[in-house]
Amino acid sequence: MLELVTISTLNGVLYGMLLFMLASGLTLIFSMMGVLNFAHASIYMIGAYLAFTVSRLIGFFPALIVAPILCGLLGAAIEVWGLRRVHSNGHIAELLFTFGLVFIIQRSVQMIWGMLPMAYRVPSSLDFSLFTFYGEHFPAYRGFMLLVSAGMLLALWLLLKKTRVGMVIRAALTHPQMASALGHNVPMVFTIVFAGGCMLAGLAGVIGGNYQTTEPGMADAMGPIVFVVVVFGGLGSLLGCFIASILMGMIQTFAVVINYSMLDLLKPLGVTLSDSNLFTEIMMMPVARIGALLPFVMMIVILLFRPRGLLGTRDT
Repeated sequence: MLELVTISTLNGVLYGMLLFMLASGLTLIFSMMGVLNFAHASIYMIGAYLAFTVSRLIGFFPALIVAPILCGLLGAAIEVWGLRRVHSNGHIAELLFTFGLVFIIQRSVQMIWGMLPMAYRVPSSLDFSLFTFYGEHFPAYRGFMLLVSAGMLLALWLLLKKTRVGMVIRAALTHPQMASALGHNVPMVFTIVFAGGCMLAGLAGVIGGNYQTTEPGMADAMGPIVFVVVVFGGLGSLLGCFIASILMGMIQTFAVVINYSMLDLLKPLGVTLSDSNLFTEIMMMPVARIGALLPFVMMIVILLFRPRGLLGTRDT
């Protein structure tokens, strides 16, 4: 039992940190610009594919730098030549623009790299066991993923809270006209923010592409859960995004290994159901079968009782 709890906890934290790396870029873009980027998971997919291509040419560790930079440049191009042009038409136009990008990026990936999964593998230098616990091996690459995601979290916090750049970004968010009057290029700040969010998504794609599977449907698989994380944590809150990411990662990881049903968990309290109906069948389902639905149920619950999310501060 201790083995199961420990390994599941490690895997849950790992998956949660990957979710945070992806969701933090989306939260950063929304909190700074008020743009809910539907194409964010598609940038994550591009990061994985670029990392696969670059790693075959010059190795994995150079790809860890090159692929996020390329994703950032793509994000800057999207903001300058796309979002900036539709911004004056309101949020609906921005949502429709980013929604259309999802299909464009997906079809482009399919035309360039094909429909089959890529052979994007863990680098040989990190393909060994970091430690063994109760006979279970914990791969070194997962430890590397934790290290990279924790480093990204620290760097993001220091950038936004402890540097002049972060101060200018926050000023451009809250008082754009005053920041512009002081000589700061507010549109350029927004471009940098959007490019930075895309870089974070690209970085998540680099380290998550070989942890999961690099294939054309990976954006569809990660997109919904990332939006759940952002909404549950609170639109615009990085701290809420971090808490929600770890929570969702733990829930999904532990749900997979729980073979008990909700009825089994309630039996010690004396709860029994004798009638055979749809509700009874749902209560008798193992948690492992409905584990993928739990984050969405939690999102619905928090929207009912706290529409802003866990730590959200924005009304939009």
